[in-house]
Amino acid sequence: MQIEIWSDVICPWCYIGKRRFEQALSQFDARDEVNITWRSFELDPQSPSHLTETLEAMLSRKYGVSAQQAAEMNARVSGVAHDAGLEYKLADARPGNTLDAHRLLHFAAAQGLGDRAIECVMQAYFCEGLPVGDRAALAKLAPQFGIEESAALAMLESDAYVDAVRADEARAAAFGISGVPFFVFDAKIGVSGAQPVEMFAQALQQAQSK
Repeated sequence: MQIEIWSDVICPWCYIGKRRFEQALSQFDARDEVNITWRSFELDPQSPSHLTETLEAMLSRKYGVSAQQAAEMNARVSGVAHDAGLEYKLADARPGNTLDAHRLLHFAAAQGLGDRAIECVMQAYFCEGLPVGDRAALAKLAPQFGIEESAALAMLESDAYVDAVRADEARAAAFGISGVPFFVFDAKIGVSGAQPVEMFAQALQQAQSK
């Protein structure tokens, strides 16, 4: 079974969806026959690499809500994350353009390290204050998932894997995907959003039976 998962590394629901999907997969009898491919999706491709404002301020500006309402949004999603076993520290989050992060994930995937890489990058952004648009910071994180810092930085300073990111986004458009997370099972069954574990379990069973 081939499962493609579109996500952005700064999407809080993507990390929650990842955890819920993993829980469903761990209970799936044929989990050893499942091949997962992580696909790139940029929520804000026009974002600068470094934002000087906090995540709360960025949400306030983007959605036209007060700072208090933005803080409440972060608190709500952090509560859901906690229930999924994740401890978000969104007050420390440092958002920015995610193209380089996606290129690094493709670089890792080419070496069979894709699953480890996306977990490390999401954990670092949501829980450890990683400045997601900073190439040096991304490269410094790379040894945690098996890539030398110097190799990661050299790749990031090039234009490698930009085409791979764009191909993922074009495939998403072909499927009609406009938001993430989005899960596609054998190019036939689509599941949108961070659904409950039970929903992912049903999708796995349905895909297996086709």
